[in-house]
Amino acid sequence: MCLFQYDDDPEPEERIPAGPLYVPVRPGGAEVVVRMFRTPLGARTVVGFTGPDRLAATLGVDQPWIRLSESALRAMAEPLGVSVLTVDPTFTAPAVAAGPPPAAPPQGSPIAARLA
Repeated sequence: MCLFQYDDDPEPEERIPAGPLYVPVRPGGAEVVVRMFRTPLGARTVVGFTGPDRLAATLGVDQPWIRLSESALRAMAEPLGVSVLTVDPTFTAPAVAAGPPPAAPPQGSPIAARLA
């Protein structure tokens, strides 16, 4: 922690340009769509990473991405009511594991009769 504050030190909540970001997207038809996420408290946020290795470590190597400037990403999210930008998030939920297939209903049950 620095004991001295200088005139050019930014405030903690001040928006500082993050530089070019690697932004996760969902592929569409002829276009891509920027993915929206939620913070732990449920607020919508857009996410950018400072390097493709950080993106892959958090979202996996198969996650498609595009490079955008911070201002372009904010401009895309603003009309959707998203004003929070999260840079280099590290905490994610574990991947959902595929469970066993559901069991077939018993032969004499009404559900089995409808499926036949």
